[in-house]
Amino acid sequence: MKKLKISLLGFMLTLFSCGGGASTQEANAKGFEAIEDVLKSKFGDEAHYTELTITYNETIGNIVGVTATKAPESLKMEQWSLSQDNWTQTSDVTIQVPENSNASDFMFQLGDMVNLEKLGGLVEKSREKLIAEKEIENPSMHMALIQMPKNGDRSKMEYVVMLRPKNGGTTFTFNYALDGTLTNMDY
Repeated sequence: MKKLKISLLGFMLTLFSCGGGASTQEANAKGFEAIEDVLKSKFGDEAHYTELTITYNETIGNIVGVTATKAPESLKMEQWSLSQDNWTQTSDVTIQVPENSNASDFMFQLGDMVNLEKLGGLVEKSREKLIAEKEIENPSMHMALIQMPKNGDRSKMEYVVMLRPKNGGTTFTFNYALDGTLTNMDY
């Protein structure tokens, strides 16, 4: 009986230490990979997105905003927000695309060209760069997003990372190409 209690306690500790929901994930590669898993669980592995934003709020944690569809050819999408691990649909969206083009050309899929683990790694890289170059101690993520150009030019897609000093102030914005190359730093 004692072994059963110890095994059960060990199982429960392992379960609780494995992360939790999207709202409590760290702004790093591992945390963002967990958020990607939450998105795939909600929308499926084949979902298409036109927008994906992760915003950090000190009081409630991560807030994930997406515009997604499971059927791009329908031109119907839904905007969703995940806050405190509760999904809320915020609107229905009908998109328009130029004649003789596919709606999916204006969207991205996770795991295709884009992945959140890489975005989380870029948050870490941006934080290190800000500490080294601007001597700002312990900057925190304000927002991280995937920016898809409205003209559908996937070569211009980028990861955007916004950091702030812990005590507020200037927002530092880092833009990266999909391969992780820094293309712009603005503050």
